[in-house]
Parts: sequence; structure tokens; C-alpha cells
Amino acid sequence: MTYILDNIVAILAATLAGLAFGFVWYRTIGRTPDARPLTPGFGAVAFVAEFWLASILAGALILAPPQAGVWVMTLATPVVIWIGFLVPAFAVSFARRGFPAGAIAREVAHWLGVMLVQAAVLRLVDLVQPPV
Repeated sequence: MTYILDNIVAILAATLAGLAFGFVWYRTIGRTPDARPLTPGFGAVAFVAEFWLASILAGALILAPPQAGVWVMTLATPVVIWIGFLVPAFAVSFARRGFPAGAIAREVAHWLGVMLVQAAVLRLVDLVQPPV
């Protein structure tokens, strides 16, 4: 996991970009009637979660095969992770809690946006390959 320290600037930039995307998302598209005000505790949890997500994306992008092209892999990698892990987890969890399909769709769409923004920032800032 030394790649996290080697890429801390890119990961922090991606984290902040993901948080900014979420802030805009929930102020516009993602509004729900049961939205609660933001608290410092929620902000801390969101920061840690998005930092970890950016760290995982950075590792996946470092390991992505270059044969498909840099930007194809940059944008395809988060989509594969999103559809393979986040969509099923959110769908089951939110459906169990009785969320309507539209609310689930908005939530999973938000996370796809976060992951795409984070992956683009990680690529633009440039990732450092771990030493071999």
C-alpha cells in the first residue's frame, strides 16, 4: 500500500473533487425530501470514505493494462468497480430499507459521478508507479 503515500497528492485532489461533486449533486439533482443537514461528523465520514475510494481507484488505475488506451481505462475502471460492487450493495441495502427505485437510482448515479471525477483527477494529476 505504499502507492497511497507515493500518490498522496493525487489521492487528496481526487478526494476533494469527489466531495465537491457530491456537494453540487445534492444541491441540485440529488435532493430528496428526507435530506438531513450536513454535520461535521458526516463530513469526516464522507472525507474518509472518499479518500479510501480514491485510494482504491488509484491502485486500480496503476494496475490497469494500457492496451485499451489511457483514458479508456481511466473511465472504464470506475464503471466496472461501480457496477460490480457499489450498485449491488446500494440496491440491496436501500431496497431493504424501503427506498423507492428513483432514490436508489439517484444515489448510485451520484457514486458513479464521484468515481468518474476521481478517476479523471487521478489521471490528470498523474499517478506514480510503485517501485518494483
